[in-house]
Amino acid sequence: MLVLGTPRQEASLQELAERLGGRAAGVFAQARQHVPAAIAAAAADRARELGADGCVAVGGGSSVGLGKAVALRHGLPVVAVPTTYAGSEMTPIWGLTEDGVKRTGRDRAVLPRSVVYDPELTRTLPVGLSVTSGLNAVAHAVEGLWAPDGTPITALMAEEGVRAMLAALPVIVGSPGDLDARSEVLQGAWLCGAVLGATTMSLHHKLCHVLGGSFDLPHAETHAVVLPHVVAHNGPAAPAAVAALGRALGVAPGPDTVTEALAARARDLGAPTSLAALGMPRDGIPTVVEQVLAAPYANPGPVTRESLTALLQAAY
Repeated sequence: MLVLGTPRQEASLQELAERLGGRAAGVFAQARQHVPAAIAAAAADRARELGADGCVAVGGGSSVGLGKAVALRHGLPVVAVPTTYAGSEMTPIWGLTEDGVKRTGRDRAVLPRSVVYDPELTRTLPVGLSVTSGLNAVAHAVEGLWAPDGTPITALMAEEGVRAMLAALPVIVGSPGDLDARSEVLQGAWLCGAVLGATTMSLHHKLCHVLGGSFDLPHAETHAVVLPHVVAHNGPAAPAAVAALGRALGVAPGPDTVTEALAARARDLGAPTSLAALGMPRDGIPTVVEQVLAAPYANPGPVTRESLTALLQAAY
């Protein structure tokens, strides 16, 4: 197995490879957010050179995404060991970024064969990243609630995933070493990720993929900033989703109350609240609008140039 992760993890990846002994073919510690195509190709080449028969992806979405890229190219099975809370290990969705454009797709071949959840591995995850990766997972569940192919089962999973995540994250903010809270957040991540894996992505993910691919914005933080604005946009056309979110958040159902509750939770948890704070240039808004409008996708509410521009200006 080829052990995958980021440069910052290299020492721990080497330790894992040593523990795996003869089961480890080597280590590739170059994972980056948004999975640059060149790095994905280098990892796939390294797996082939070493004769690896699979990958162990340790870390967050960058590491898991790299494992998926290798699986997409060579069909190698992936074992995911997530150390953040976004939940991408539960989805068959892959992404590759090249020349400022992020391409995504869905292929069962990239879905990890096994996932190892261990709250001890997340105990030292910084509070800020715990929060933003958790809100990233919440965004997965929200999109599943208004997806055209959602079911009563995915709706129940989404509602419980949001509830669990937003109940436990404040505990982690106050007590980062609380293993019970980190266990509950991992359960929320699993639920939210599984929902995204079973349903169709809509406006929120399209926006975040374009923003990340075009401007190299931090992935989880971008989800945290954009989510309340997409809920405000889609809420009037998705009453069942809004009702479920109201129950999960413990607020009265309604697009305005749910939107404000989501925004307030993000603020209270210390998450970033604007695209400007993430480094996006204001003059990049038209670029995002054009890219989002260029590819059709399912969405409960109509998406126009004017509504997209207004949404992005509010998020900015």
